[in-house]
Amino acid sequence: MTDVTEQGSSIGSHSEPVAGPPRSGSRLIWLLVIASLLFTLFAALGTWQLYRLQWKLALIERVEQRVHAAPVDAPQRERWSQVTATSDEYRHVRVSGVFLHEHAVKVMAVTELGSGFWLLTPLQTADGSIVLVNRGFIPSLSYVEPKPPATETVVSGLLRISEPGGGFLRENDAAGGRWYSRDVTAIAAAQRLSNVAPYFIDQDARPQSREASPADHAAVPPVGGLTVISFNNNHLVYALTWYVLALMVLAACWWVLRDERRRPN
Repeated sequence: MTDVTEQGSSIGSHSEPVAGPPRSGSRLIWLLVIASLLFTLFAALGTWQLYRLQWKLALIERVEQRVHAAPVDAPQRERWSQVTATSDEYRHVRVSGVFLHEHAVKVMAVTELGSGFWLLTPLQTADGSIVLVNRGFIPSLSYVEPKPPATETVVSGLLRISEPGGGFLRENDAAGGRWYSRDVTAIAAAQRLSNVAPYFIDQDARPQSREASPADHAAVPPVGGLTVISFNNNHLVYALTWYVLALMVLAACWWVLRDERRRPN
């Protein structure tokens, strides 16, 4: 008699666990509604990132075409109000005029040549307009450029949009002559210049002679042609992340419904 009882107890201990009571209908409906909303939201965000990816690829292609195209005339005064980053930034342009070296400013920079400064010099055109030209990298504030003759010069380079405020986590200090970004409006005001274009030009690198090596050329400041063109393009990663989250919601719904069917009525 004792053996039978023990055997029955042993059999009971190895039986399958009994599923809990079924969830209420309203609770299950709410779970499905929330899951549907989450799935729709995550899928929409993933699709939006794919649209952003196509936009970014088109932007990169457009900028590449601008950079490598032959230079065109820089926007003149009547078109200044229409200049935008979307329509004009990184366009290869040219402009002619006389440099106003006495109004040059030095803006902090970090380049492939190390830390130093950009040398921004106003260029006055024949109609009296002024365009700030980033003539290139100089190694230090103490750099003194040999004063060139005040003759007309043709400059070609990439059109850039003004950088207001500052940079390197610092604000521009016009009174102290410390510049951390190429803020065209602030620099023009500090130098008391008028009729200044709302953009500046990153001057191209100087043509190298056949006798000069690249190292010799780079050693002569100011060194132009150092514009870095880089676009963050993580949209595909973001899209995949949102789609994975949407699939996880579907998997969770499937698990809940499967578990519900296994519960006794």
